[in-house]
Amino acid sequence: MSMRQADVLEYYLKNIPEVREASVDERTGNAVISFRSNEVEKKAVLDRALFEYDETSEEVVALVPENTGRELNREYQEKLVIKVLLHNLSKLVLPINVRKLKTYVKSIPFLIRATKAILGGKLKVETLDGIAIAASVLRGDYSTASSIMFLLETGEILEEWTRKKSIGDLARAMSLNIDKVWLKSGDSEIRVSVHQVDVGDYVIVRTSDIIPLDGKVFSGEITVNQSTMTGEAEPVTKTESGYVYAGTVVEEGQAIVEVTRKSGTGKYDQIVHMIEESERLKSDTEEKAYRLADSLVPYSFLGFGLTAAFTRNLTKALSFLMVDYSCAMKLSMPLAVLSAIKEARNYGIAIKGGKFMEIVSEADTIIFDKTGTLTYATPKLMDVVTFGGEDANEMLRIAACLEEHYPHSVANAIVNGALERDLRHDELHTEVEYIVAHGVSSHLGNKKAVIGSYHFVMEDEGAVIPENEAYKLKEIKEEYSRVFLAIDGKLAAVLCIFDPVRTEAKETIKTLHKLGFTNICMMTGDNKKTAKNVANALGIDEFQAEVLPEDKALFVKKMRDLGHKVIMVGDGVNDSPALSEADVGIAIESGASIAKEIADITISSENLDSLVVLRRISRALMDRIKGNYRFIVGFNSTLIALGLTGVLTPSSSALLHNGSTILTGVKSTTGLLNSDTKR
Repeated sequence: MSMRQADVLEYYLKNIPEVREASVDERTGNAVISFRSNEVEKKAVLDRALFEYDETSEEVVALVPENTGRELNREYQEKLVIKVLLHNLSKLVLPINVRKLKTYVKSIPFLIRATKAILGGKLKVETLDGIAIAASVLRGDYSTASSIMFLLETGEILEEWTRKKSIGDLARAMSLNIDKVWLKSGDSEIRVSVHQVDVGDYVIVRTSDIIPLDGKVFSGEITVNQSTMTGEAEPVTKTESGYVYAGTVVEEGQAIVEVTRKSGTGKYDQIVHMIEESERLKSDTEEKAYRLADSLVPYSFLGFGLTAAFTRNLTKALSFLMVDYSCAMKLSMPLAVLSAIKEARNYGIAIKGGKFMEIVSEADTIIFDKTGTLTYATPKLMDVVTFGGEDANEMLRIAACLEEHYPHSVANAIVNGALERDLRHDELHTEVEYIVAHGVSSHLGNKKAVIGSYHFVMEDEGAVIPENEAYKLKEIKEEYSRVFLAIDGKLAAVLCIFDPVRTEAKETIKTLHKLGFTNICMMTGDNKKTAKNVANALGIDEFQAEVLPEDKALFVKKMRDLGHKVIMVGDGVNDSPALSEADVGIAIESGASIAKEIADITISSENLDSLVVLRRISRALMDRIKGNYRFIVGFNSTLIALGLTGVLTPSSSALLHNGSTILTGVKSTTGLLNSDTKR
């Protein structure tokens, strides 16, 4: 089988509901399939699946990720096999003089790297390697020099393979999300999967949207935050014919974008780039370990010089050069972080760098937004209270038409409420404008329509309640959130939303207290009475009610100024300033696109337990990094001591050092939670 054929069959088998896991070997043509249950009629399932299988079908081919990692694994497997075979065959076949010449030639790149490091005024690991090889050659110990170079080259192949594989695995896990887009179809907009959009189609993007595909602005004007793509700190204004990139965020405005690249094109590479960039966000613990390991290199040279001077035994002196500390550090530390990020992803947690995991492990304060975070992301429309003789269904239809353009948990409740009542809400209005943390403004014919909070509709927009109908507001149940709709300056309807607290929220907050959070807070735009009831029910230490976005950010800043390490958890556009202000911002996956872009971490909207898992994984990662450091320093110091006493030869020290480096790297890729679930 070709690698492509094997990939298509493998992912087709993986997507059969009864199959838990499947792998296909392209060299043997064998497929190994693991089923979810022993009760499954395996033969019947496979007969049906293989009967329906068509490797040329677009539907089947679409199941395969942009990059599966198969070619990468094949490449490094072959490199490793060739390296081992050539090294051993040369020992068996080549005459001694030819092997000596081969050793001289192979040593040249190592000596060049060592010389460059010395000329650059730095004593690095490359310098240690070069001097160790040179000393062995000068002593006439060609076998040791050859073994050292073989181990170094094999180690480099394994390190590079392990690192690329870890990044690839994580990139595939992060690129499985399927996004929806607004597609321009004639005079209307339709919500479709991003995979249904072709080159030349037109998509509509608005404030807080992530631009789904590469393209150019056909009409409209937007400011775009494209720091993830270009590194520009300031938002960039895009007007007609301006090019926009997939994955960047609309900070303000609205535009129709003509698509120039289909979904999937280059997305994997973009995510790999993001992960590689995130590796630069190393935790302080990692950085300290690196600095300390590099600082030990001069002492290796000192030990080499002193031992050679006092013992006149070059073999013992070489024990200092055969072993270094930073090699294992620089393999195991990034792998530990990448593995932790990947493990977190398995629990629906996306993390943008190891730095944020360290802060999560140490934070003492966590602040929650209420709506869509402590409450369910799918609140329900309970009632439509109308004013001025308006029809409830018509008001709901208008509300849904306005709210569907800016997805938020409350907006979704209104849209879903209209769907449940089988109310179609084709575009009735002109261009909509989103006012952050307040609501939406548009026009129905010549009449201005606004929908949003009481503060926005009744105070900022000056809408009035029809005469003798104020009593209707007092009759609305206290537990309902209220969305106000005004048309032509008059209150037309209040949409009543019931947003129950998540069933797991109380237990999650209790567990977070046990895991070391001393200050758990809640912020909400709701009234104080509702906020107090929720805070008391959940065991929250402190709450802020009736707050605006700037108030949330100021409260976070206040906590940080008091010396707290602060995590902010939110889901809306109005949470974005607070997410930016916090030491770590955590967004809910079902929330606004701009919140997810600004946040350092995104968690699944299904369950708040993700926060508990995140804290445990972060703590376990920091323990692993510290444990790796202690092991690397201890084990390699022991090798040096054994070399000095003559117990180990230089080649044995090199073998054990390189072997322990690879084993530490492999150990760093194992799961963290098994040993941490009871903490």
